[in-house]
Amino acid sequence: MTIIHSIKATEVVVPAKPGSLNSEEVIDKDAAFAQKFLTGERWTEFANQPKWILEITLKNGLTGIGETYRSASKELLYEAMQTFVGQDILKLNWRRLPVNDQRIYEAFETAVLDLVGKLLNVPVAQLLGGAYRDRIDCFGWTGRRTPEEAAQKAYEAMQKGHKAFKFKCSDEDPVRLWTEEIRKKCGDGIKILLDPNQRWTDVATTLKLMEGVEKDIMLGLEDPILHADVEGFKYLRDKLGIPMYRHISLPYTQDIRDMIAFVRADAVDGYNFNGSAYNCVLLAEIAHLEGKSCWRGSEVDLGISETMGLHIAAASVNCTVPSDIFGELVREDDLLVQPIQFEKGSALVPQGAGLGIELDRAALEKYKISEMNAQ
Repeated sequence: MTIIHSIKATEVVVPAKPGSLNSEEVIDKDAAFAQKFLTGERWTEFANQPKWILEITLKNGLTGIGETYRSASKELLYEAMQTFVGQDILKLNWRRLPVNDQRIYEAFETAVLDLVGKLLNVPVAQLLGGAYRDRIDCFGWTGRRTPEEAAQKAYEAMQKGHKAFKFKCSDEDPVRLWTEEIRKKCGDGIKILLDPNQRWTDVATTLKLMEGVEKDIMLGLEDPILHADVEGFKYLRDKLGIPMYRHISLPYTQDIRDMIAFVRADAVDGYNFNGSAYNCVLLAEIAHLEGKSCWRGSEVDLGISETMGLHIAAASVNCTVPSDIFGELVREDDLLVQPIQFEKGSALVPQGAGLGIELDRAALEKYKISEMNAQ
């Protein structure tokens, strides 16, 4: 009865909440950046890119759910669906599922582990080796802002109990003014992480943009310069005197081995990992051996992927930096009957069998664009 009988994939578009991304005055015109991160013509259009919600049903009627990354290939998804139908989920290699495309891999992994957890009556985190914690500290988050709005967003997050706030930024943003306004409004109540997604490009630009920024308000910098400049990361950490972090995002065709050069060079203080569950737990173990911390990254996902992220963070020994679980700040709906529960800036890891969540079918129907089936 553990044979996969059928798979349904529902294509959805869930818009962003009004005002949740950039300030109206900040227009992001970097088309190359948007294309690189599969967001459409502009970065702020990422929420309008489709995702697929996967439902894998066994012959006994039990169903597991998963979620692709945005802009996943419909053709590759359907091909994988056909591959899985008829397979016994208890005989699959859960660490190496028969899916090559990383933008759809996690949807299948999540649905399979949701099913296995339900069969064994244990949470997904237990299937990843067991949980180290039952709640995950999370960042507040927003896109590019005016200094005044940056301070307001940080203040709102601080009032909710968040200890840190993450800003997206480019080389056009006055980050010193951001931090000055945040200090005025929030005092010492919240730390700031700036994430340019490599858009500061080089060491010289980063040093110029960080002139006058107080060290003690900074949690750190994530990917200010190009990933290839490993020594540049190390230089900036020493020169600026603030933590540096490297994002390793497997769905963007980055390789799990990309971490090795940073480990050898002792170039950063920690890592942001997102990708498949077993690979991310492995990356976290490597970072732990290096004596570094990490957090769970995201693409501002919906509720299924974020819940999987909570299980991954719970099962990662060193996942102690606040994680990127903040879709509720940005997305209009998370497609869950019971949304992820937050307490004082931390998300509670569901304790039920499998993912411990239920798909909101009314919401799924509301945001549906198309669907396809395999059996």
